[in-house]
Parts: sequence; C-alpha cells; structure tokens
Amino acid sequence: MQANSHHYIQMKLSQLSPGQRATIVSFTDLDMSVKLMEMGCLPGEEVEVERFAPMGCPIAIRVAGYQLCLRKSEASIIIIEQ
Repeated sequence: MQANSHHYIQMKLSQLSPGQRATIVSFTDLDMSVKLMEMGCLPGEEVEVERFAPMGCPIAIRVAGYQLCLRKSEASIIIIEQ
C-alpha cells in the first residue's frame, strides 16, 4: 500500500459545524447506508452542513444539489474527510 501525500482527516458528518464542507467516504452501518445513498449521500459527493435545529437534531445538509435533513444518529453513520 502506497502512502498518500495528502493528509485528510476522517470523521463523522455529525461532527462538522454549520458552514463546513467535506467529502463522503463511507458508512458505518450497511442497512442505513442504502437509505442514505438513495437520498443522494454517495461516496465522493461533497456535503455541506447548513444548520442544526435548536436542540441539535435534525441537521440540515446540502448534498447532490438539494437540502436534506438528517437525524444526528443518521449523520453519525456517514464517514467524511476534509
């Protein structure tokens, strides 16, 4: 395996702050990943966190050109890199 010269930070989508962007890499839950991919959350897609609801859930994100609201538990399944 060759070392990559780029240093990306992998984290969960739920850890981003509003206004931050990242690229979807993978998912931690296979069953939930199917639902998320059907909603446009595909590996390689850029995603931006738009805002959190007052209690922190749901999270409004922009992906594949439209706004999508996810529960924090759903957002924590999406592994992203910045």
